[in-house]
Amino acid sequence: QVQLTHSGGGLVQAGGSLRLSCAASGRSFSAYRMAWFRQAPGKEREFVSTINWSGDRTYYADSVKGRFTISRDNAKNTAFLQMNSLKPEDTAVYYCAARRDSGTYFSPHDYGYWGQGTQVTVSS
Repeated sequence: QVQLTHSGGGLVQAGGSLRLSCAASGRSFSAYRMAWFRQAPGKEREFVSTINWSGDRTYYADSVKGRFTISRDNAKNTAFLQMNSLKPEDTAVYYCAARRDSGTYFSPHDYGYWGQGTQVTVSS
């Protein structure tokens, strides 16, 4: 079992930055792939980024590529999402997710563990 707890998020002006953190409980954090998804009002939850267990392979949605950076610290059981050059269309509830590092990993259905979500609001 893995429990995920978010921190970070909030209100920022367009062009600003935010850093989201996702702390995981349990002793097997390094065995899990981590990901970030987001969900805007009235829209489906969408993939943002994912990182493999060792941190050397990352993937990003085209909409955030070059602006967001995913990382992890296995010694601290924590994953991060650094968000720069934020745009109003980045406004959403952001969720971290975890799964054993095997199989497919771009769909919300691929992940069995979820954080509670954190609101990110970007004003224009």
